[in-house]
Amino acid sequence: MIKENRYFDEQVKSLGFEQDGQSLSVGVMEKGEFTFVTGASEKMTVVSGQLTVKLSGAENWQIFSQGQAFNVPGESSFDVKVDQPTAYLCEYIK
Repeated sequence: MIKENRYFDEQVKSLGFEQDGQSLSVGVMEKGEFTFVTGASEKMTVVSGQLTVKLSGAENWQIFSQGQAFNVPGESSFDVKVDQPTAYLCEYIK
């Protein structure tokens, strides 16, 4: 079953689904700045566009472009700056 998610006054939307027993979501972020809180560990891959990311506890921001990925620990948070609409794939790691 596909689950629709909407965050930050609908500036971030995603569709959640399962594939081979793994939970995933694909979505789009509009231009803006957002803070996400995680439950499970996540692998985020930029599908199109670019994300500027600061992981919880990190001192520096990192830029991730199309095809690049970053990992987010479970039970943490990360900040994102988006300069243009950006598509992403989120894989929830057990």
